[in-house]
Amino acid sequence: MSAHPAKAQRVGMEVSIAVSHAVQMARAEAIAAYPITPQTHIVEHLSTLVANGELEAEFINVESEHSALSACIGMSAAGARTYTATSAQGLALMHEILFIASGMRFPIVMTVANRALSAPLSIWNDHSDIMAARDIGWIQVFVENGQEAYDHTIMAFKIAEHPEVLLPTIVNLDGFILSHVVEALEFISQEDVDAFLPPYQPKYRLDPKKPVTMGAFAMPEIYTEVKYAHQVALTNSYHHILKVWDEWANLTGRRYRPVETYLTEDAKVLFLTMGSLTEVAEVAVEEMRAQGLPVGLVSLRLWRPFPFDALREAVKDAELLIVCDRALSAGGPGGPVHSEVRNCLYPLESKPATVNYIIGLGGRDVPPEAFHDILARAQKEVESGPSGEFFLYGVRG
Repeated sequence: MSAHPAKAQRVGMEVSIAVSHAVQMARAEAIAAYPITPQTHIVEHLSTLVANGELEAEFINVESEHSALSACIGMSAAGARTYTATSAQGLALMHEILFIASGMRFPIVMTVANRALSAPLSIWNDHSDIMAARDIGWIQVFVENGQEAYDHTIMAFKIAEHPEVLLPTIVNLDGFILSHVVEALEFISQEDVDAFLPPYQPKYRLDPKKPVTMGAFAMPEIYTEVKYAHQVALTNSYHHILKVWDEWANLTGRRYRPVETYLTEDAKVLFLTMGSLTEVAEVAVEEMRAQGLPVGLVSLRLWRPFPFDALREAVKDAELLIVCDRALSAGGPGGPVHSEVRNCLYPLESKPATVNYIIGLGGRDVPPEAFHDILARAQKEVESGPSGEFFLYGVRG
């Protein structure tokens, strides 16, 4: 028996369209969405698939993202496999409802085409939107390219709907940088997807023949216990996520890990990135290695639940960790990713020094040359004694 039994069809396709086809192949039954750049192509194509009868699903047009996620909650409560997508201000407009979806344990899957938050108005990519929603209680994954976006969209349904998980899941993909590019992708067959992802069998659902109450009022005597149960469920989802990723690897040959590493053997300096910037950093690291520099790269694929042990293991032998954020915690300690990484490493007796560079805000281009420059600056910073401050890279004037 082949280790990778799935037959793949190689296609060239815009990543947003590939995500919509992943949702189609997952046999989503209910979709509600409001268009917002750069997410629009995903739901636009899904609405076409539904209108053409190529996807048997309810597609609800709504007047806002707040309504979109509210409708998704209702459809998920009724037992439907449910999907939505958004970006930037749209995610911000959902904010109130994001907590309700996770607190009520509805396994909704959402694509967030990451984009800068206004003001000033920007339609370009950074991670400001999702970092402002990092504590919403959803499982959150970052992808680096179109193939990963397709793969993780299908896997997200299986993770979210597991009876011991039952948590909404976000697949983050960088707006425009990924959403609007055409890539060579491998699709597996509908039969293989069906075998991997059986129909959703909700444990509880709204049914007029068997009425139940969902989202009841919680007195102070029970609210803390409910939050604790949510925390335990999100933490325990880690092992189920790994099992689903292993199953996907056996099916397709594409294996994913909570913390990915690249050329980290014997590396004394590591960059840490998330999303599509990782592939740019790989180019820079290859160039540095060719120059004899002991540099490697780690990337966070799993953002929630945070992969504490995996990250500690990945960086334990490094002397310097350069964390590259794509969002600014204004008035705070710099980048949100660096804050969490530093917290993760704090209990360790032996750990790398960390420095924080915030790069690529509002779609500012980050070429491989930028990583060379950041490395030189970070090494000078360490030689003079780390200040503990962050650096907003590329500020003019």
